[in-house]
Amino acid sequence: MNEIERYEFDRQGYLVIEKLLPEEQVASLARVVDVLEEHAVARLDAPPRKRSPWGREYHRDRDLGYHVQGAREEGNTVIIEDFWNADPAFDLLIGHGATMDYVNAVIQGRATINNSEIRIRYRGNQSSNHGGTRASHGKYRYQVNRHGIDCMMVRMVYFLHNVSNEQGAFCVVPGTHKSSFDCPYDSNDPDREPGVVGLQVKAGDAIFFTEALRHGGLTNRSEQVRKTLHVGYGPHFMMSQNIATMDEPPYLTDTTRARLTPAQIDLFRPYPAP
Repeated sequence: MNEIERYEFDRQGYLVIEKLLPEEQVASLARVVDVLEEHAVARLDAPPRKRSPWGREYHRDRDLGYHVQGAREEGNTVIIEDFWNADPAFDLLIGHGATMDYVNAVIQGRATINNSEIRIRYRGNQSSNHGGTRASHGKYRYQVNRHGIDCMMVRMVYFLHNVSNEQGAFCVVPGTHKSSFDCPYDSNDPDREPGVVGLQVKAGDAIFFTEALRHGGLTNRSEQVRKTLHVGYGPHFMMSQNIATMDEPPYLTDTTRARLTPAQIDLFRPYPAP
């Protein structure tokens, strides 16, 4: 993170990073996501079930180790969590050098992975705005101290295809990560809320943001199924922030652990490394 990026991240709460992933990696990840989507959609209502502490019920796949909920239908979304377990192709994102440069610039102390989601948004779906309130300034607070920027949670969102506003762009309300007041508007509709900015991107681009920022997803008004990879980071003491396993230890299968390097495994240790 250079000086300009640091200034803009502090001012706005996010960065759009062009061409973070090369074309061959984007193509590889897109193929794997397509295959995983078909596998997960076929098992959405199947046992075994996992009830989230937040009340949502997920399918926990015994073979591929992911959690999934949602529906493949107009206006809806499918969310696949803990996708690391499903295919080694995702391993390139665990300790990804350029990503970690940004993460380590805004998280003080040892940073670990606490969130992993594939979001598949069908026509008519939107993601309601959230964050940017006093509540988000607790668990996901943003602050600056004598050591620099200090985030409690950030996300890197990787884009596997071009996304325009019409196709349901990720959106933000810039600067709300510093707001002292709750959002005063009645609706969390990102298409209507004042101040919302859609962030149009190309395949291989990424968006890096603090979870304290008010954000969501514009309505997908196109025929393109919008697919993104989310990876969240925070201080090592923060447990899983996936909805299926909220505040539990990160969910990695024995098979996944066996193939990762010690440095990669340390990125999933929610306690001091030995």
